[in-house]
Order: sequence, then C-alpha cells, then structure tokens
Amino acid sequence: MSIEALIFDVDGTMADTEEAHRVAFNNAFERFKLDWRWSQDAYKELLKTTGGKERIAAYLATKTLSSAERKQLTALIPAIHAEKTRFYSAFVADGAVPLREGVEALIDEALAAGCRLAIASTTTAANIDALLNATLGPRGIEKFSVIACGDQVAAKKPAPDIYQLALRHLGADVDQAVALEDSRNGLLAATRAGLWTVVTPTYWTEHHDFAEAGLVLQHLGEIDYAELARLGDRRPRSEFSALYAGAAG
Repeated sequence: MSIEALIFDVDGTMADTEEAHRVAFNNAFERFKLDWRWSQDAYKELLKTTGGKERIAAYLATKTLSSAERKQLTALIPAIHAEKTRFYSAFVADGAVPLREGVEALIDEALAAGCRLAIASTTTAANIDALLNATLGPRGIEKFSVIACGDQVAAKKPAPDIYQLALRHLGADVDQAVALEDSRNGLLAATRAGLWTVVTPTYWTEHHDFAEAGLVLQHLGEIDYAELARLGDRRPRSEFSALYAGAAG
C-alpha cells in the first residue's frame, strides 16, 4: 500500500522546543513563588514523563512535603501549567523556536505529492497553534488535516492512543502512514499503534533506545519525501537499515 499520510510529533520533532519549555516552567514556578528550578540535566530526566501537568506532578511526587502542602500544590498544578503555557507561547511568538532542519521542506514536498499531514502530540492545542503560526505563518495550521492533542486521549505517550486517534480522523490504515518522532516514548506510542516510525533525536533524547525505529536520522533534511515514502512502504527493516546506519552518529 502506498503512503498517504505523515503523522508528526511536535516537541522535539518539528522543533527543538524543550529548552523553551524548560525556561517557561521555571518562569512559572517563580511567578508562583516556588523554590523549584529545573536544570537541563534534571529536565532531561523529567522528560521521561509525557505531558506538562503530568511532569509537574511527577516532580512534586519527589518532594518531601506534609499532606496539607502536597494537597495544596497538587491543586495548583493546572494554574502553574497554564502560566507556563503563556510564557512558552510568548517565546514562540517572538521567533525563539524555529523548525528543525528539513521539516518545512518535507511538509511542502508531502503536500505537493498529495500526501496528507497530521499531528499527534502530547502538548496542548495552544502550544501547537503558537508554533505553527510563528513558523509556518497564520495559515500554517491549515496544512494539517488532523491535529490530535494530548488532552483528547485518556492515556498519553507511550500509550498508542494519540496515534490511534490521528489515524481514525485521517481514515487511514497503519500501512498508509508514517510517524515522525524524536523520543522513546513517542516511538513506543507510534509503533504500538502499528506505525512505521522515523526518529530524529535531539540533545534531550539522544541517549534514548530507538531499537524499534524504522529509520533514525540526525534531522529530516537527510531525506526527501519521495525516499521517505518509498522506505516507509512497509519494507522489511533489513532492506533499508544499512542505508542510514550511521545517520544518528
């Protein structure tokens, strides 16, 4: 079956957003007068938990607190996360988070070939809208037939729910789509949904295990849409793995 859809993760895959997210979290903590500060090394570990509110909760679980303090801070998580989202959106609007190399070219090539595009991300709709508007222009969101966000499913990555949702809305079979990811949780979500998956790691995820990936590249500028569609057309891994064996070096 031919490839009819590309399904993009956002954070890390379309743009290396994580430093902007990290700074936005720290700004929000400061705004709420919390003595929390996430270093880059600490944030690398925290990224094992998908979803911003879930990440705050995971961090809170490591703190030694009274039951009253824990209850109070847990209740504040949605407000802290909303404040963090406002900071992040401002960073993106200021042009601080460009698309990664090859992303825009692949989007344009895929659309020109009649391929549909979708997003399957654990981030919020507001974050996605801000990034697409800042990088692809005010009509950038229209390039995507489907946008599936984390809050639309019960279980976030590495559960396959978000990819299953995107596939349902696309009306596409798994053999007709390719997933694009940057992390192990994302890779597991996509492959558990049955999708052949291309991974482009970042500083934040370069240490992850990508054994289940169909293809690992440094960035999407290393491949064009025609080659991606050919490789993704359900070919056995042995046929293409040697072509890009050194791509993630």
